[in-house]
Amino acid sequence: MDTLTPAPALAEARTLLAGRRVVVLTGAGISTDSGIPDYRGPDSVPRQPMTYQEFVATPHAQQRYWARAHVGWRHMTGAAPNAAHHALVALERAGAVSAVITQNVDGLHEAAGQDALVTLHGRIADVVCLDCGDRTSRLALHERLEALNPGYGEGAHAIAPDGDAVLEETSGFVVAPCERCGGRLKPDVVFFGENVPKPRVEQCRAFVDDAGALLVVGSSLQVMSGLRFVRQAAKAGTPVVIVNRGMTRGDELATLKVDAGCAETLVPLAEALAPA
Repeated sequence: MDTLTPAPALAEARTLLAGRRVVVLTGAGISTDSGIPDYRGPDSVPRQPMTYQEFVATPHAQQRYWARAHVGWRHMTGAAPNAAHHALVALERAGAVSAVITQNVDGLHEAAGQDALVTLHGRIADVVCLDCGDRTSRLALHERLEALNPGYGEGAHAIAPDGDAVLEETSGFVVAPCERCGGRLKPDVVFFGENVPKPRVEQCRAFVDDAGALLVVGSSLQVMSGLRFVRQAAKAGTPVVIVNRGMTRGDELATLKVDAGCAETLVPLAEALAPA
């Protein structure tokens, strides 16, 4: 693996990616310029997110989750795609990127206009009932929670990468049940300790099998859900380019590692590979 400083790395990345069907895997680092923090970046505050097992265990855990998620939702809905998201859209429209697999649940790739997209961990804008399977929009639930908890959590709060506000006291929060069956509602995202749906994984594997190169952007690859695709590409001899500040779990499998920011790398890369 070569680890290069930004200027030489861009030249090498252009050489590796030009003329190939590039599949892109993105992580939380691509959204930091949109005001959404990541879990494992150099400046991240250590935090342990709620696991699926914790969430389903008790009504208290669900109350704590939804209180924090409700307050954080106001922040998430104010986030907009940044230059890195738009650069990937330009690369797709120019035919340089064949598909994007994102580990993010923030919806910013969709908002930027990305078409060939798999949201590996789901979308925070969707809600599912764990008891009857009914699916609804997060916006509709937010309005219901606002009515049940008027003025709850107003003011400034630290926001975690999954969209939660950091709140210590949540015992007064009223949780909304499923309107169809009265069951437990959960955002339609993959929690820690929960498996990515198999059909979604297989779709991503097919994209990587067909790829001429894999470009990883803004992911530390600490979880297997993303690392597996880097391993798949490397095993097949497909070039792997990683753009991320700091070490990743896939560095030893990379053909090229660019230790730099997402936008500062993708924007000039898009200008070179997808000229207007």
